[in-house]
Amino acid sequence: MTVELAIILAVAVPFAGAVLIPLTGATPNLRETVTLVSAALLFYLVTVIYPAVAGGGVPEVYLFEMLPGLSVFFLVEPLGLIFAGIASFLWIATSVYSIGYMRGHNEENQTRFYAYFAIALGATMGVAFAGNMLTLFIFYEVLTISTFPLVAHSGTDEAKRAGRVYMGILLGTSIGLLLFAIIWTWTLTGTLDFTDGGILAGEADGLTAGILLALYTFGIGKAALMPFHHWLPAAMVAPTPVSALLHAVAVVKAGVFTVVKVVVYIFGIDFLFDIGVSEWLQYVAAATILISSLVAMTKDNLKVRLAYSTVSQLSYIILGAMLVTDLGVIGGGMHIATHAFGKITLFFCAGAFMVAAHKTEISQMRGIGRAMPFTTLAFFIGSLSVIGLPPMGGLWSKWYLALGTLEAGKLGLLGVLMVSSLLNIAYLLPIPFRGFFSGPEENPPPESSHEHDSEHDHTHDHDRPKGIKEAPVACLIAIGISAAGGLVLFFYPDPVYELMRMVVAP
Repeated sequence: MTVELAIILAVAVPFAGAVLIPLTGATPNLRETVTLVSAALLFYLVTVIYPAVAGGGVPEVYLFEMLPGLSVFFLVEPLGLIFAGIASFLWIATSVYSIGYMRGHNEENQTRFYAYFAIALGATMGVAFAGNMLTLFIFYEVLTISTFPLVAHSGTDEAKRAGRVYMGILLGTSIGLLLFAIIWTWTLTGTLDFTDGGILAGEADGLTAGILLALYTFGIGKAALMPFHHWLPAAMVAPTPVSALLHAVAVVKAGVFTVVKVVVYIFGIDFLFDIGVSEWLQYVAAATILISSLVAMTKDNLKVRLAYSTVSQLSYIILGAMLVTDLGVIGGGMHIATHAFGKITLFFCAGAFMVAAHKTEISQMRGIGRAMPFTTLAFFIGSLSVIGLPPMGGLWSKWYLALGTLEAGKLGLLGVLMVSSLLNIAYLLPIPFRGFFSGPEENPPPESSHEHDSEHDHTHDHDRPKGIKEAPVACLIAIGISAAGGLVLFFYPDPVYELMRMVVAP
């Protein structure tokens, strides 16, 4: 198989799966087999592409020309390969998890769920392999539209409201700001191609570049930079598999991935460093990191706490890009991978707590580690990765981000990273510690009617059998895979690191 064919198939396979899933919907086992095979085949295709890119190649596949000099085409460079590899691998884990979760929770409209999930992965591959901003924008919008039915999956009034917020913010920012920036870039340069060193140097003065950078950064709403972050906590009403992959990996990572692509290949690191227009955005990212961490500490609902944690962690990546130093960009790119494994593990565990123990509030989880030791231990492991402690891969991405602040001479931003990690400890580690070392309350409070508890079925504690009662086996397998992935990235970070070195030093 040629690399070019593998690129085309990597985008096409998820869409083909989305067609086959409804055709096999009457037979759940066959439908889920189609999902798993599509996910596995996608990851295999990415592994076929890997040697060519790791060896220094930049394979391209042209599709068609929209305007003279403006084509829709795919180009696989190292950053896109990292994003595609993470998303495709974790689609396998999430598909396994979804089988246990959707059946264990007796979710309705499961066929629709799997079909839109597949479309979203196809769009994600299109974003990862986009050769220019036009191609990326097309698939970016497909990703937004295809995930709306997943956010509003339950069909409740709350889910519909969350869906409207989701679509309103993401389409509003992309059409109102991002599309304007893309058109402006085209008029200045005559191209939208992702180019080593950028395309704006010599074509835009400092003021123009500064305005364009702001339009791109805030227009990429999926990056959840404050104040355009409210869609992400609102989207937590979706089933946990949606929260896990689309809001810990595919959707949010498509946002920060696009920010990094724009900084490196549209503006150019050297150009931005010389004109200094990204400095104020460093502080916007730093404020987002700290404020969202503080908000996370106030949330008792586990998924909402994790959502605000994600807002914070995404801005680590934006900060790394806006430092416009080699080490900062390397750290940001590595954080795309390490945060994905850590945060998806935490979301998987949150869903397992809900399915097996019917717990959605942190205050309800005293002693839950005795009934669900595997899940609670995995939550602890995922927390270590998000915090950036050994032996988890998150250590390396935060290490390079810290070095990036030193390289840029920004000791204050280094302090922000240190304080944020302490806040990570404060809002994550008490959860597994409470689960393992606190006894259950003698008179537990009534089940919460929290606004984000649409998944809760309000089964009472005294109605459940005592002893170990973990989530379905499929959920536990997926949790084990994602937790192990964070460990692997600690001991073997070199593939991701080397690809990111190629991004900053082509």
